[in-house]
Amino acid sequence: MIETIRSFLRLESAAGIVLIFSAICAFVLANSPLSNYYTLLLDLPVRIGFGEWVIAKPLLLWINDGLMAIFFFLVGLELKREVMIGELCTLRAIALPAIGAIGGMIAPALIYLFFNYGDPVTMPGWAIPTATDIAFALGVLTLLGSRVPLALKTFLVSLAIFDDLGAIIVIAIFYSAELNSISLMIAATCIALLALLNRLQICRKLPYLLIGLVMWVAVLKSGVHATLAGVLLAMFIPLDGGRGARPSPLRSLEKDLHGLVAFCVLPIFAFANAGIDFGQMGLPDLVHPVTLGIVFGLFIGKQLGVFLFAWLAVQAGLATLPRGVSWSVLYGTALLCGIGFTMSLFIGSLAFENSGADKFVDERLGIVIASLISALIGYLWLDRRLPSA
Repeated sequence: MIETIRSFLRLESAAGIVLIFSAICAFVLANSPLSNYYTLLLDLPVRIGFGEWVIAKPLLLWINDGLMAIFFFLVGLELKREVMIGELCTLRAIALPAIGAIGGMIAPALIYLFFNYGDPVTMPGWAIPTATDIAFALGVLTLLGSRVPLALKTFLVSLAIFDDLGAIIVIAIFYSAELNSISLMIAATCIALLALLNRLQICRKLPYLLIGLVMWVAVLKSGVHATLAGVLLAMFIPLDGGRGARPSPLRSLEKDLHGLVAFCVLPIFAFANAGIDFGQMGLPDLVHPVTLGIVFGLFIGKQLGVFLFAWLAVQAGLATLPRGVSWSVLYGTALLCGIGFTMSLFIGSLAFENSGADKFVDERLGIVIASLISALIGYLWLDRRLPSA
């Protein structure tokens, strides 16, 4: 189990470097003479269809609705495994990261609403600063080397899983469009078929994936965000390999998808969504309520919410500090939770779809500023608080 966690952490840390490189490439292209080509690439229309049945979207939306469904599928697989047999299989084990994650969502949302309360155009962005980017956060921890106890990394991973679960719930409830009843019925039928396969202990992966693909299309057409299909599919993938000591379908898919998501899906998403044209920005953009709400929400709200709720959980006897982790070190980890890059960008791409706020403010500016500040301050804090190697 320990070696599995170590391998996972090594992979996620390397992914953080790739993410940074992808984001830098997007920044450079968006602020170079090639910026028009960058925009044209993301606006490239892509059509897939059979006869009268057609899905037509620009490339950017295929990335956000399609590739990110694979990411959320992996999140669902990880969550199911951890709850059933992993670090989150007991209430005592899940208490601290779960309660910390709740605080880390409530406080940033309240701070954002403080800056934007009463503005119906910008208020839908309240969930943008509630997310944590686990790849970047683990990448920063890796810079500190062997001084970081494994229990601290495990806490951060567990907190990020609950953070992602919270994001999934928020997207399902608050960022779904008008619902299409026929598509929802098709999706419900797919869920029933997946449940039947699981009940019959069918362990071949292909039937699940084919039904999952149909469900993704139905959810895409239903008005509920398509990435939720990935999470739903993951809940029905068998953990047990069945008779004959077959490999676990869930573990097998998880292993296959880690590299794809870490080194392909998330970097492509970052490249497509992080291209901010700084030449078009000025002081009004920096002091805009959306920018301020995101910056203070991520940097201040995340650290206060995670740390305060974790402290209250321990004081109430609901949880205990991870072995070898002091309150000072835990606070440094809470600082790193303010790195909201990938998930914040994703929620930001949904938040203003209908309100039109993205026409006069770029929420990505606040995300980048807060993530950089959180990474720098978090690293410096932990560098001083962790014991020497």
